[in-house]
Amino acid sequence: MLLGAALVVASIGCHHSPTTSSEFAGERQKMVEEQLKPRGIRDERVLAAMAKVPREEFVPENMRGQSYADSALPIAHDQTISQPFIVAYMTEQLRLQPTDRVLEIGTGSGYQAAVLAELARDVYTIEIIEPLAKDASARLARLDYNNAHVKIGDGYQGWPEVAPFDAIIVTCAPDKVPQPLTQQLKEGGRMVIPVGSGLDQQLFLLEKKNGELAERAILPVRFVPMAGEAAKKQ
Repeated sequence: MLLGAALVVASIGCHHSPTTSSEFAGERQKMVEEQLKPRGIRDERVLAAMAKVPREEFVPENMRGQSYADSALPIAHDQTISQPFIVAYMTEQLRLQPTDRVLEIGTGSGYQAAVLAELARDVYTIEIIEPLAKDASARLARLDYNNAHVKIGDGYQGWPEVAPFDAIIVTCAPDKVPQPLTQQLKEGGRMVIPVGSGLDQQLFLLEKKNGELAERAILPVRFVPMAGEAAKKQ
């Protein structure tokens, strides 16, 4: 869940059918029924994606037994994989269509990117920590998420070469919404981003209408801070 500064692009190449062990299938469905639906996740496509993506493939080997726990989990380099509810909630707020192109800032283990890849045509995801980006790229490729494209770089700057995007999701918290990201959001597009520092963070939903951004706070959250250029601007 971090973002990014180097520039090495790793593309993964469309979808799906990740091979998962049956032992986790029941846990995934239980997560949907007990963690997501009771908290208001209603989008059937989002629920189906959450029931399909094998979260156990995105957590450290020694924590696989906690893959579907109702909590964030640590991954390498002092980063985390978000709580399933937060992943589903942020994804639902984007209202993705099958033809959409999505930008994600903060690849982390690649779990959020895999969920997005189930719902959108293409996912472009940026990670500042090179080992995380390379591991996520390999993992997504192994699971046949060929519509996910991973870049090592500073997420503050977005991915101008392939902009604009129908939706943008940020999984690390800057103090302010990065201007390059607002410029790369299409007219009518939606961005979900945590903003703030320390314990004082709010998740914002931004929608671009007539060239202007309408924003509203939708949930108190706690994410790792955005690194790179964002850290310099604090």
